[in-house]
Amino acid sequence: MSAAPPLVVMLSAAHPPEDVRIVRKQGASLAAAGWRVRHLCPDVATRGARSGRTELDGVALAPYRRGGGWRGRLLGFPALVRRAARSGAAVLHAHEPDAWFAALLAARRSGARVVIDVHEHYPSRLDTRLPAALRPLARAALGASCRLAGRLADAVVLARDGLAEDFSSRARLVPVRNHALPVPVAPRDAGDGPPTLVHLGVLGRTRGSMVLPDVLARAPAGTRLRLVGRFTDETEPAFRARAAGLGVADRIEDRGWQPQEALPAVLAGCAIGLVLFQPVDRNHRLALPHKLFDYMLAGLPVIAPDFAPETAAVVREARCGLLVDTTDPSAVASAVAALADPGRRAEMGAAGREAALGRFGWAGEAARLVALYRDLAPLPRTAA
Repeated sequence: MSAAPPLVVMLSAAHPPEDVRIVRKQGASLAAAGWRVRHLCPDVATRGARSGRTELDGVALAPYRRGGGWRGRLLGFPALVRRAARSGAAVLHAHEPDAWFAALLAARRSGARVVIDVHEHYPSRLDTRLPAALRPLARAALGASCRLAGRLADAVVLARDGLAEDFSSRARLVPVRNHALPVPVAPRDAGDGPPTLVHLGVLGRTRGSMVLPDVLARAPAGTRLRLVGRFTDETEPAFRARAAGLGVADRIEDRGWQPQEALPAVLAGCAIGLVLFQPVDRNHRLALPHKLFDYMLAGLPVIAPDFAPETAAVVREARCGLLVDTTDPSAVASAVAALADPGRRAEMGAAGREAALGRFGWAGEAARLVALYRDLAPLPRTAA
């Protein structure tokens, strides 16, 4: 008999049980390659209705209870260390800075290998929450924490290329970007009339929520907007009031948060995908969001920020959209008007889909992740 495959525990302090990057991309790829994979995550972080699933794409879902918000995360840190240490993991793959250090402490007890996964530019994450005088100190402290975690971990997985600069040259850096996961796509039926714009994911001031009503008011007559996600800051009432004041509220359709498997059907009938990050911090300048690849995979041309080099590079290389100043509603609305021709939209959308299934597909990212794990936690040889 062959030995059981090593267990990989995806360790989360805040991500929801069915997170796309953690479970549907990374975890599913490792499970398909032969590892046992479990996502140890807080149940309070689930967005939208809970599915009740205990397994997804070969990954066991193991939510735990903790208090809400940052207070709950801080008070729950010792318990997270204990859970990780008792998990039996050969590798602890941690997905937020507090989970990184929980994994590193747990590994001292259990002997597990540790991979830290860097989703964002953490040194700048507090820039919008702190007075300007305190930002350099916060950046320095968070940057030092990144470098320390990188030196102590067995590997550092990067969701974006630009995040490498936060880590020591002694760290083992492995890029695993949020490229497109191939899924069946519902036939699009955008028609020849006024376009429907779509915004996927989290909404808030820093992601363009207060730009959207003005874009709709300036866009060609009849343009509609479909929201698929939720507000995570205080701007929703102001957004609704602004839309009503501009007379465009009746052209906004709010679908709420949707599971990943529902997105192809939700995107069918839309004409243009929006990425409206605002240049408020370095994290947004280094953005490479899932929604970009979701739009491309669905065959939608995109309107995206010209200030974000990694996002802009994808759009330019794939020839799948227009880059604009996303702080300026008139610039965004002009881009919508420039995509009024259904033929041009179809051409850009087809180019984006081809790129999402090829150069910017998930297969290459999965291969790098699997190669890392073959070194960290080799699979047992199959018994003859």
